[in-house]
Amino acid sequence: MRRATVRTTHATPESAALVAGAVEPDNTDSMATRVDGRVVETTIERGTTGGLHSSVDDYVVNLTVADRLVGADRDATGTETTAATTTAETDTTTADTTTETDEPTEQTADHTDTTHHNHE
Repeated sequence: MRRATVRTTHATPESAALVAGAVEPDNTDSMATRVDGRVVETTIERGTTGGLHSSVDDYVVNLTVADRLVGADRDATGTETTAATTTAETDTTTADTTTETDEPTEQTADHTDTTHHNHE
């Protein structure tokens, strides 16, 4: 199982709660979000690295939109806001790295694996 934890720190505990409430409906069964003061923490577990990458990408997009909307709302009230800071940890210690294909792979500049299909 692959696991990533994304933590964001927000301007106020209220902002953190609003952001968490905005992203939680999009969470899958493999995701858990919690709030601790100004921190929103979401842990994502997936069976494959590609699945984990995709889920983290989707989550970060949702998180970015939610944080901007909460910040825009706070700006409208005249309250000072700060952008969320994000940290992420990835735990692949339990990852099974066996590949079930005989097709060659190549690492790209962004460190993703690309499978090449030989059509001979």
